[in-house]
Amino acid sequence: QVQLVESGGGLVQPGGSLRLSCAASGSIASINIMAWYRQAPGKQHELVAAITSGGSTEYADSVKGRCTISRDNAKNTVYLQMNNLKPEDTAVYYCNALYELVFNSWGQGTQVTVSS
Repeated sequence: QVQLVESGGGLVQPGGSLRLSCAASGSIASINIMAWYRQAPGKQHELVAAITSGGSTEYADSVKGRCTISRDNAKNTVYLQMNNLKPEDTAVYYCNALYELVFNSWGQGTQVTVSS
């Protein structure tokens, strides 16, 4: 099994930046893809960014050019650097790990609020 713990959310003004962290523990070697999802009130759960075990990345069109997903294998941590934040980025952000190709693990979520 894989356990995930997120941190780094908070309140930021439009145009500001935040870095979210997701620390993984457990069966680290079995992780195939790690990703960030978000859910805003009244909206569907959506993929923000993902990174494979091989280092390939994918981003939602809404965050391309503003967000970067990266990982530190030594710390078993994945990061989401978010720049030029907009009010529409306000959501609860969840870390996800796909492992053994069929299992999903989720973090508890971290709130990001973009407001002046």
